[in-house]
Amino acid sequence: MTDEVLETVIALIAEQKALPAASISGASTFDELNMDSLDRISLSFEVEERFHISIPDDALNSLRTVADVVAGVRQLQGKKSPA
Repeated sequence: MTDEVLETVIALIAEQKALPAASISGASTFDELNMDSLDRISLSFEVEERFHISIPDDALNSLRTVADVVAGVRQLQGKKSPA
């Protein structure tokens, strides 16, 4: 079973940081990936656009790992009202 959210977030980070996707996992930290605050903001815009969600500004500071982003996406997707 594939995890589309995880795979998409990994692909976005891999593209942004010019890293092989295989070198990134859910446990990867932003520090390990050399992602600074500007990288994180850029990633948040990409994630919002890709998943049609809105990430609260105050939530960005609590994201430390790829898994944190995936969990946040799932939580925000669950809050979206059905169409």
